[in-house]
Amino acid sequence: MPSTRSRSALTVLGTVGAVGAAASVWGIAIERYLFTVRFHEVPVLPAGATPLRVLHLSDAHMAPWQHRKQQWIAALAELQPDLIVNTGDNMGHVDGLRGLRAAFDPLRGIPGVFVHGSNDHAAPSPRNPFKYFTGPSKVKNEPEPLDTDALDGYLTDELGWLDLNNAVGSLDAAGLRIAAFGVSDAHRHWDDLDALPGLVAEQRARETADLTIGVTHAPYRRVLDAFVDLGADAIFGGHTHGGQVRVPGFGALVANCDIPLKQARGLSEWTHLGRTVPLNVSAGLGHSIYAPVRFACRPEASVLTLVPRA
Repeated sequence: MPSTRSRSALTVLGTVGAVGAAASVWGIAIERYLFTVRFHEVPVLPAGATPLRVLHLSDAHMAPWQHRKQQWIAALAELQPDLIVNTGDNMGHVDGLRGLRAAFDPLRGIPGVFVHGSNDHAAPSPRNPFKYFTGPSKVKNEPEPLDTDALDGYLTDELGWLDLNNAVGSLDAAGLRIAAFGVSDAHRHWDDLDALPGLVAEQRARETADLTIGVTHAPYRRVLDAFVDLGADAIFGGHTHGGQVRVPGFGALVANCDIPLKQARGLSEWTHLGRTVPLNVSAGLGHSIYAPVRFACRPEASVLTLVPRA
């Protein structure tokens, strides 16, 4: 007959196992479908400017069968954003563009900008999720290539969004002239920060903007520092999935880049050389098809209403 100590140990183990099983069911079967919108007000515009509503989308990791996600994203058009910022990793499958069309077509005609994540170039592959605790992930196998040209053609030619991969651009929204610059995926070292200062200087010599934004997929410190130095009034990033699995009361355990964990999701500030800029890091809309779970970190889009500075 088991001793009292043995029975207590078995009870504890059973309780822990039940809690773990319940958490797994919640994260896999429920929470990853609980899409939410996070709203923020950010005072960065010149005095007297009309408020600008920015819809920040990131990390859709779209597969063609993900109809609930497609329908939810499509309905975001009802929020009537003035500008869309897309921080990459749109694709999650070789046929992901079909799902993206269903999701993004209602946003057609709204001014927007985008940059790439690595999953806009290569399909995801199976990997051990515990390796994220050892530092930012590394590519060790040859991933299946995606049709990036078709994706970019859709985003630029059909939706009318600006490609900011190691590039600059400008557009009009809500009566404001907006200058924008961005980099390709810093997690894969595709960011060309050396090219941006010259491009930004040329743009400023041509025109004056009411607002300047910096856009990156992976919010590495080197990128955020450079964006602050280049005069961004606001910075947008994604990539982190907000940790994807968070501990209630603590937050993200990993960010898959070198940003501080407390800034792996949501609106915060980034300071470099005495200048401070609002930073919004989206926890993203999806997940890899090989890691279909989110816990204490709902899939999300962000709506930031930019208003005049006090």
